[in-house]
Amino acid sequence: MDIEKLVEESEKELQSEFNYLDKLCFDNSLKVLDAFRKYKVSTTHFEGTTGYGYNDLGRDTIEKVFAYILDGEDSLVRTQLISGTHAISTALFGCLRPNDLLLSVSGTPYDTLHEVIGIKDNASSLISFGIKYDEIELVDNDFDYDKIKTYIENNQVKVLYVQRSKGYSNRKSISIDKISNLVKLVKNIDKDIIIMIDNCYCEFVSLKTPLTVGADIIIGSLIKNLGGGIAPNGGYIAGRKDLIHLCSERLNVAGEAKEVGPSLGLNKQLLQGLYNAPSVVNASLKTAVLTSLVLEKLGYDVEPKYNEDRVDIVQSIIFNNSEKLIKYCQGIQAASAIDSFALPMPDPMPGYDDKIIMASGSFIQGSSIEISCDGPIRKPYIAYQQGSLTYEYGKIALISALKNIK
Repeated sequence: MDIEKLVEESEKELQSEFNYLDKLCFDNSLKVLDAFRKYKVSTTHFEGTTGYGYNDLGRDTIEKVFAYILDGEDSLVRTQLISGTHAISTALFGCLRPNDLLLSVSGTPYDTLHEVIGIKDNASSLISFGIKYDEIELVDNDFDYDKIKTYIENNQVKVLYVQRSKGYSNRKSISIDKISNLVKLVKNIDKDIIIMIDNCYCEFVSLKTPLTVGADIIIGSLIKNLGGGIAPNGGYIAGRKDLIHLCSERLNVAGEAKEVGPSLGLNKQLLQGLYNAPSVVNASLKTAVLTSLVLEKLGYDVEPKYNEDRVDIVQSIIFNNSEKLIKYCQGIQAASAIDSFALPMPDPMPGYDDKIIMASGSFIQGSSIEISCDGPIRKPYIAYQQGSLTYEYGKIALISALKNIK
């Protein structure tokens, strides 16, 4: 089979999908530009601070811009947040107190949160501090509304947690419409429950955010969508002003909250990354749509299908074969700009129970918005592909991966 010909033919079939994504990119770009203009972003905001970080005008303006774009009252956007997991951990510890109850309604959270929560024993976990935890599984890729209703009517839930993206599972990611339905259900029973959403991989994949439909707090990473491939690290927490204050005190120090935290000269990169983010997310989505159609034509199960509504930038490919999973990831690595000569092999990684195969030839270590592909070495051997700074590089990586399998 001629791989290039297959990809080119598939590409021609996707014009309507690509047109939709281009319109989405335009609308999100307009929202970003509106935020920059509203808060009069200028070269003055590129200047950074050191030490305590007092009076960091650029940092404070960035947080206003992020809050506007994400439809929140306030935001915490810091390079001191080293990952999405760290941002989620900060938000959980910021909002919960001993004897409070955390309820996950999207099943067991992503592997790296197991020790944060205490699902896997750790002396620094939420559970070790006397915070209670429970979870409710999804049913047919949607919330179990009846069970959630009964549970919160009979228990004093403090934080209700949702992981939108699928993580290393084979479920579908959770749409804004489903978040909206959940918010209405929960708030009608107890308006004081804090609805917290892990929004990683989902930014700019739609025009709305979970905050738009009534969630209280959302969290994400700047080496994913909103960093645009330029932010060197960092994370964000956005939502209700009182909750952002608690999270900032957890990250920094009680009594100083958002007033401290030096930007260390990185304000320009955070602003430029955010400015580029709608376009980079668009390239990632087009790469995912093309991958989905081509792999489906080759007989593999894919999720989502090329013509389905998308919630995040992640494309799953179910290989049912460990060797094909490994070969596919190695092909992605071979088409990367950085470390193209490296041969990824399955290996243990901190925070994961299974060996992980990971292709990530990125300019920023661990960046998921650059073309990458990874997965646990466990049945049914699923590859999770995400990102691409441009559509062209994504297309090249797909061809390389398919040739490597062949």
